[in-house]
Amino acid sequence: MALKVLVACANGAGTSLMMKLSFERAAKSLKLAIQNVHHCALSEAKSSAPGYDVLMIPQNFIDMFKHAMESGVSVIGLRNVLSEAEIKEKLLASGLVENNQLL
Repeated sequence: MALKVLVACANGAGTSLMMKLSFERAAKSLKLAIQNVHHCALSEAKSSAPGYDVLMIPQNFIDMFKHAMESGVSVIGLRNVLSEAEIKEKLLASGLVENNQLL
């Protein structure tokens, strides 16, 4: 199974693009199968999140996405949105990945 991933920041421009690139590097180093990674603004993410397997956002916006969590989306909040190491750590802690394999 390949993951559909959404990364979002306040405006959906620079930071979310950098998050996307960091996520892609982290996924590659973990050898994860990724179907696609889309970046956007939080406003777009609120409505489109249920169509993805994983949503990565800044930690302080987690509460905005309870509806996505309830629909089965793994919502991952990041303290440092540009940290590849934190992204790897959170992916491994999410339960989606075990021994570099998607569950």
